[in-house]
Amino acid sequence: MSPVPSKITWATVRQLGLELPRAEEGTAYGSPALKVGGKWFAVIPTNRAAEPRSVAVRIAFRDRDELIAADPDAFYLKDHYVSSPCVLVRLDRIHRDALKDLLRMAWTFAGRKRSKQ
Repeated sequence: MSPVPSKITWATVRQLGLELPRAEEGTAYGSPALKVGGKWFAVIPTNRAAEPRSVAVRIAFRDRDELIAADPDAFYLKDHYVSSPCVLVRLDRIHRDALKDLLRMAWTFAGRKRSKQ
């Protein structure tokens, strides 16, 4: 019998995200968020279109499309978020290691200095 994976919550996202250099807690859109350089890289979505127990993670549009195509059970998008460089993640459907990798990707993306995202 294989062990049941531990339940991933915002506390897990927070813990993994704060392990990244210069990552800090804050808010975005009035919701708890993780930031780097003043920009959010993970946030609890506030729009009603997002499913409960989801997190929004800032990533490039190209990466978002690849994630959704590869694992639509874990990654999804709602109309409200189409124009934003982010993906919605179902916390019940992602493994801890994949979440850690995704947060590093988002941290890198948000921490880049650029005029346009």
